[in-house]
Amino acid sequence: MAIDKYEIVIGCEIHTQLLTKTKAFCACENRYGGMPDTRVCPVCLGLPGAMPRVSRGYVELGAVAGQALNCNISRFTKFDRKHYFYPDLAKGYQITQYDIPLCTDGHVDLPFKHYPEDEQPGGAKCRSTNFKGEDCIIETEGSKYRRVRIERIHLEEDVGKSLHIEGKHSYIDYNRCGTPLIEIVTKPDITSPEEAALFMQTVQEILRYVKVTKGNLEEGNMRCDANINLNVWADGKLYHTPISEIKNLNSFRSIKEACAYEAKRQLEEFINDRQEFNPGFKVTMGWDEVNGKTTVQRTKNSFVDYRFVVEPDIKPFSVSEELIKAAFEKVGELPEQKRNRYKKELGLSDFDVETLTSYRELALWFEEAASKSKAPKRVANLMLSELLAKLNEEKKSIADIALSPAHIAELADALEDKKITSKQGKDVFAEMLASNKMPSVIIKEKGMEVVSDAGAIEKIVDEVIAANPKAIADYKSGKTNVVGWLMGQVMKASQGKANPGQATKLVQEKLAAL
Repeated sequence: MAIDKYEIVIGCEIHTQLLTKTKAFCACENRYGGMPDTRVCPVCLGLPGAMPRVSRGYVELGAVAGQALNCNISRFTKFDRKHYFYPDLAKGYQITQYDIPLCTDGHVDLPFKHYPEDEQPGGAKCRSTNFKGEDCIIETEGSKYRRVRIERIHLEEDVGKSLHIEGKHSYIDYNRCGTPLIEIVTKPDITSPEEAALFMQTVQEILRYVKVTKGNLEEGNMRCDANINLNVWADGKLYHTPISEIKNLNSFRSIKEACAYEAKRQLEEFINDRQEFNPGFKVTMGWDEVNGKTTVQRTKNSFVDYRFVVEPDIKPFSVSEELIKAAFEKVGELPEQKRNRYKKELGLSDFDVETLTSYRELALWFEEAASKSKAPKRVANLMLSELLAKLNEEKKSIADIALSPAHIAELADALEDKKITSKQGKDVFAEMLASNKMPSVIIKEKGMEVVSDAGAIEKIVDEVIAANPKAIADYKSGKTNVVGWLMGQVMKASQGKANPGQATKLVQEKLAAL
């Protein structure tokens, strides 16, 4: 069978724990780690007669996530039971949402600037339509994006955690049982392993920004199941390979590598032993990171295996307009919107704006500093070149320093007004970090303020020229680099206080007149 071409089709299911104080259906503390089985109660252990109650904060954060990912929020919703057996599932079923999820019909726009050149608009590998055949290239604020549709976001509870001790026994820690989750389910719009990783990275960034989740993949706080198959054109016909669901991918690298391997495996299977496609049938795969390959765990016939029923212990409920409005207000300006605004207003590069918006607290800190300064672009440059370099060196975040946005704003203004030179600015910054004094105080204490008096600067220039006859002779013989050397002598004689622009102009005028 001759293969003409093939396409990768991926849909993601991202599970994210929410930052509520308590678990989803009981008053147990919602916290990562700790001594096993110490944050449990009859409800999260599923003991007979225990009655779950819905946490308001659980629904509120779910609505915030929905608003941040451009979803419609249901005014009426309910919980269901999803039945399956696994040792860490205490009740033998999971409380989740089936046919009336909290959020539906959303989308995430992925910036094309992160794509390889041949996958960008106009490139040979760019797919401009989604799985439904609709145009999925969006242009906003002069930038182009590829839109991935979100089918639904539903609420559900997490399960316990299996602990496997090599050569001994397996244990179950039930602390995680009942932890509030949302599951974000996309349409099959993702076209490559790299795009799947970018999608999850973008979702993580957005949900962290709106304080819905910590999003720590290493803690299992956020994890992804990737559903993948291929469209294969062979001998003039279109075929589909069976869908594989790769479970519990907990890093961007594993998402990319697992999907890449599975696509290759499915193509080889199609060539050697073509399996018939059934839309309701899935093969559940695990990702063996050590050996770099997927392995079969089980097969399932979609929702039939789960025997969904309405959760009888929790009444269906309405979601108020006030809750939906409050959720919208909590979202605010998202990172990509900030980046476009910073580029437009300040003329910053893509790298600069992505750095300044890398987490919400840093972006808000920058915006406060910029609002207090007459030179917001200089504020950005100071933060990028000085402050963030120091934070990275000491492995700290913006919340770990004593400096306030007012410190950086005042330093930026001093540089903008040419009260100090750029070299002095570095000295003032270092002293600010050490003493937490305001720049104006440091400049005054150290007598740093730039001398801009024309007469005073001219006197220093005359003295330097008179004291260096050899340099003057070299200049007359054509050695123009002498100008820079003489400027260095002027700055040294003025103890760095001479206004560099005025001093340079005077040196050039004096030499030209000789």
